[in-house]
Amino acid sequence: MMNPEHLQILTATPSVEIYRHLRAAAGLSPKTPEAAERGLRGTLFAVQICLHNAVIGMGRVIGDGGCFYQVVDIAVLPAHQGQGIGKMIMREIIQYLHAEAPVSAYVSLIADGKAQDLYAQFGFQLTAPRSVGMAIKIQP
Repeated sequence: MMNPEHLQILTATPSVEIYRHLRAAAGLSPKTPEAAERGLRGTLFAVQICLHNAVIGMGRVIGDGGCFYQVVDIAVLPAHQGQGIGKMIMREIIQYLHAEAPVSAYVSLIADGKAQDLYAQFGFQLTAPRSVGMAIKIQP
């Protein structure tokens, strides 16, 4: 188990390189450099967790800044998973949302696998059967 004193919380949008590396290493879908560059510009809030000046985890909030917010890109390097890094990321995101999002804002996310257990600790609930998530991936 790592010493939390060695961790640094950085509330800043990651670089394209760090973003793409963390997503791939954590098993999330890869993003092209162009997609990452465009997408990162739309960040409302981002947090990075650093260990000895190396980024080992990240998370972002995107949306319109009023009505709708989405929690995305929660990624932790495999060597550091299961050590509370995801909780650190989510605590920062929840603090941001409580400070910045209006009372009627809708905050959503897509939980991959067992990640729903993490998000439930922060008040997120399954939306089905009232509503279900749908998606389309743009292909070449």
